[in-house]
Amino acid sequence: MTAPTIRGQPASSSAPSGKRAQAQAHRRAYDRRKDRARAKSEALRQKEAAHVEALPVQRPHAAGIDVGSRSHWVCVGFAAAADSCLIREFPAHTDGLKAIAAFLREHQVDTVAMESTGIYWIPLYELLQAEGFEVLLVDPSYTHQLRGRPKTDRRDCQWIYRLHSVGLLAAAFRPDEKTCRLRAYLRQRANLVRQASRHVQHMQKALEQMNLKLTEILSDVTGVTGRAIIRAILRGTRAPEKLAKHRD
Repeated sequence: MTAPTIRGQPASSSAPSGKRAQAQAHRRAYDRRKDRARAKSEALRQKEAAHVEALPVQRPHAAGIDVGSRSHWVCVGFAAAADSCLIREFPAHTDGLKAIAAFLREHQVDTVAMESTGIYWIPLYELLQAEGFEVLLVDPSYTHQLRGRPKTDRRDCQWIYRLHSVGLLAAAFRPDEKTCRLRAYLRQRANLVRQASRHVQHMQKALEQMNLKLTEILSDVTGVTGRAIIRAILRGTRAPEKLAKHRD
């Protein structure tokens, strides 16, 4: 006796294959849209880069530096060849920074543009200023606004050089050396005050966990009275009458 067939079974078995084909069609359509958008963006980038390259050079002895944590890329001239001697990578340690200064001096560079990337730019900036170069510290958001910027570090330094050579980069505000030193002191003081307040909160929390209600009695546990009572507690004093004698 044969088993009865279920009506509609062939249609249900073909449903997954139909959904799979539809998903593949959507994926191919998405890839085509993505490729068209990428091609359009690349064409626009090349067009904007061509506009920048067509501008007259206003700083013939310029250089562009792409700052990094491990190395810096330096460009002292426009070159299409990948192995051009006008573009070099230098390590970020002190000897590498001195080699950058020598490389710039060798190519008669008198003005340099670099982006303020994190804090990696500070040693190089100070060294180049001490060597007598005009150094422009540029906000990275400004160079990102100009279309045509490449994606690699090697071409990035060339893009910074190109923008600087045609006069499209403006220097960000950088105070003089004395102001920078004073600002560093004030920032360090603010950090110490902020950290001290956190430690006071840790002390208050520890006292509450030990059920010592000094914060309910004293307005400031770090004052003369509070510190004297805490030192007495650490020496082993537990009697409230003896601890009260430390009141200032």
